[in-house]
Amino acid sequence: MSDVTGEVRSGQVIEPHDEASVGKTLDELNDAAEGKPSLNLRSIVRAFDTRSYGPFLLLPALLEISPIGGIPGVPTVIAIIIALFAMQILAGRQTMWLPGFLARQTLSSRKLRIATDKLRPIARFLDRWFHGRLAWLTEGVFLKGAALACLALTLTVPPLELVPFASTAPMAAIAAFGLAMMVRDGALMILAYALTILTAVIGLTIWLG
Repeated sequence: MSDVTGEVRSGQVIEPHDEASVGKTLDELNDAAEGKPSLNLRSIVRAFDTRSYGPFLLLPALLEISPIGGIPGVPTVIAIIIALFAMQILAGRQTMWLPGFLARQTLSSRKLRIATDKLRPIARFLDRWFHGRLAWLTEGVFLKGAALACLALTLTVPPLELVPFASTAPMAAIAAFGLAMMVRDGALMILAYALTILTAVIGLTIWLG
């Protein structure tokens, strides 16, 4: 549950009976926006699946890849939010927190629904192909390693924002880490690390080329 400071309880383990899916996460986000002209970030955090760290990385990254990410400055703000979550995962916190000035920021409910509609095909693909495999690669030191990788990836977003759509690369890797945590898919975690290396190569190519 969430309190007035914007904290939301989260656990590290998804039990086998949990129905973790990208589609369900988008449904929860739409439900939070239902009947409201706008939604603040505190409400969006409250709408996330509270049984896993995964949605706190996955959903912001997917929103950045959506049309919302085309708004100047939004990729950097989303990167800051993800960085805050990643640091809390590294610290082993059981609650996710945003400072008040970020928690009070608002987003149009209409734009949010447009973004989630655009993400539905991606959600269906992800939910069809990714599920629990090699779950041990999503726990313990591997979980902390993923959080550290996500933190490093967010640092690449502000400079990449100067190049159209370039910030999609680090956000895709962060989304892969988030999904891997949410559905406990170790094979996807390995893919996320590979995407992280690819992002580093792309970044170096852009700025050295």
